[in-house]
Amino acid sequence: MVEGPSAPFDPAAVAGATGEDRGRRGAVGEILAVGSRPAGSSRIHLETPQRIGEPVLRWRSRARSIDDIEKELARIWSEPNLETTIDGQTGRHVSARTSVMNLVVVARQPEIGERCAATIQQLTGRHPSRTIICSPADPDGPSWLDAAIQAHCVLPREDAPETCAELIYLAVGGESGRHLDAVVAPLLIHDLPVTVWWPGDPPLSGEPARDLLAMADRLIVEGSAWSGDGLGRLRDLADLVGSPRLAVSDFALVRQYRWREAIASIFDLPDFMPFLRSLRRIAVTYATHDATGAPGSTNIVKPVYHVAWLASRLGLRVEQPLEPFPDARKPARKGVEAMSRGLNAVLRDGRREIGVVVRPTLSPMPSGTTLRIELLAERRGSELRADVTAVQDSVHVRVWLDGVEEFDRTFLAPRRSEVDLLAEAIEAGSRDPLATDALRVAAELAGASKPDGGEPDR
Repeated sequence: MVEGPSAPFDPAAVAGATGEDRGRRGAVGEILAVGSRPAGSSRIHLETPQRIGEPVLRWRSRARSIDDIEKELARIWSEPNLETTIDGQTGRHVSARTSVMNLVVVARQPEIGERCAATIQQLTGRHPSRTIICSPADPDGPSWLDAAIQAHCVLPREDAPETCAELIYLAVGGESGRHLDAVVAPLLIHDLPVTVWWPGDPPLSGEPARDLLAMADRLIVEGSAWSGDGLGRLRDLADLVGSPRLAVSDFALVRQYRWREAIASIFDLPDFMPFLRSLRRIAVTYATHDATGAPGSTNIVKPVYHVAWLASRLGLRVEQPLEPFPDARKPARKGVEAMSRGLNAVLRDGRREIGVVVRPTLSPMPSGTTLRIELLAERRGSELRADVTAVQDSVHVRVWLDGVEEFDRTFLAPRRSEVDLLAEAIEAGSRDPLATDALRVAAELAGASKPDGGEPDR
């Protein structure tokens, strides 16, 4: 068996330890291979045949300085474990270093780092990278660093060489934890793009975050997981889009592809296309677990993105950002607490105003999940009403023209996994104009200043 305990790496555990204690407390990552290590070596010899296409742990070691990390990374490729058994025969496979990018993950909680590592390992064969998972801890204590270095390898097919990628778990405290850019920079592979994946609540407006992102080509976030209503960080994220070098991917926006395709399918029909420029109202209903649905109690990044995408595609401008309805609550039934009516905004297309409603409803679905999108359009005395809903694996679209149902279709469209979302963000390459435009409009809906520096119209 692999030497040492198999518990996850816990930056919180090493934060309070000193000297050799940090090296002894907690192993690093999930053990993905069953094998053995010869004394004095960090190589892992597999005792069972390696499965085709399955990432396995082939190297594990520790370091407590940047110099030691670099030495361990060099050792991985100078002391490769090349022997494996296939059909009872021992063969040698060349372990190839195949990193195509640098991936930096900022995980402020150990469990987040473990989840991200598991996702990244599934991409070893598709998008191998040098991955650095940073966990800042104990910001007010003395400066320290504790790192675990791993190599995960994939055998594409029996007659192919192994391809391997490095994974560095990095727990830092004190001054080092406050300046991650200085810790990360020496560990990057030069001339390869740098992607920063920042799950949780990234402090995007802070100087340390800006310093780290200054060396990045892409930032990946999950806006629907932010605390509060998420609108403050949405505004901060939009500020970063102003940099021509940094591309931004928000999983919350990418996941909405199936909603966008369903809505577009309505207006692909010749009879309905003329109504696209005659919208009068956009209403988005989202799930909340708060009985009052009070503004700020639920993350509403997803509902806001739906409106922002429509507005950006149709060239609509934000005349009034989102704000609570004047009569903020729906009438309550006896014995039932009143529910907020949500937020409203106004978009404008020339002389026409388009009303926007973002409203909560109690639901067992995850808080902030979009439940329904309703569109209302009026043209030459006719009224078009569309209703779009989604479940785990499909999207349902219904359309009425002057009260008569004209369209009722269900599209098979499963939700994307985190692995798929990360792969898509990595493959995106340059900035996505659709995402950039939607993010800017979303920030304006959230109350950010317009690009010319003026305040939003009220």
